[in-house]
Amino acid sequence: MTLPSTTHLVLIPTYNAGPRLVETVRAAMAHWRPVWVVVDGSTDGSAAAVQALAEREPDVRVWVRPSNGGKGAAVATGTTAALEAGFTHVLTMDSDGQHPAGHIAEFMAASQAQPAALVLGRPVFGPEAPLIRLRGRKVSIWFAKVEILGAGIDDPLFGFRVYPAAPLHRILASTRWARGFDFDPEVAVRLVWSGVPTVNLPAPCRYLAKEEGGVSHFNYLRDNLKMTWLHLRLLSQLLLWRWVGALRNRRSR
Repeated sequence: MTLPSTTHLVLIPTYNAGPRLVETVRAAMAHWRPVWVVVDGSTDGSAAAVQALAEREPDVRVWVRPSNGGKGAAVATGTTAALEAGFTHVLTMDSDGQHPAGHIAEFMAASQAQPAALVLGRPVFGPEAPLIRLRGRKVSIWFAKVEILGAGIDDPLFGFRVYPAAPLHRILASTRWARGFDFDPEVAVRLVWSGVPTVNLPAPCRYLAKEEGGVSHFNYLRDNLKMTWLHLRLLSQLLLWRWVGALRNRRSR
């Protein structure tokens, strides 16, 4: 078994993922250690199952938030704990089995080679991916390119990525947003605005049907409205005062 890293850990935020949670943690452990889990107010019993696993596996740690605050809130909890424990980077992956555990080591190696960078996944979808979701991604990709004035974020929605923990912590502390479905795109844009370089790597992404154990908390109306508000906020900030820094960062990329 590979010795656990002292700098990079896998961080899995989760909410009502059911049996998929433990399966995802086990898959991650096969490729990297330690693996930390933040249970974001789950009510489906999955917290007990992963806590039982952690009792047997010293490289697994679990935090349980008392109420559901959203993915960004769960990642903030895990990132704060990681920094306090001396870790410098966190790889985030979803708890529902969509993200490729087999690519963890590759993404960690890229982060270790360029520790200042945000290592972003560029999803490679299979034929099962819903067409409406793929079209929606194209809109978010376009907005992200406008907001950072060019290339650098190949896919702002894909949550399989390695963050330098200290810059991520500062970004989350600087805004009351980026706590729900808007977390992934907002922090990516804000990190680029702050001067963090990016590395984009391809990674497969699976869309699991409900009968396969797939879990989705995406609400088309609520979350699309949230994304619209997100881009209005970011574009307004870009036009009002961030364009100077965004131009400077674009020249350095």
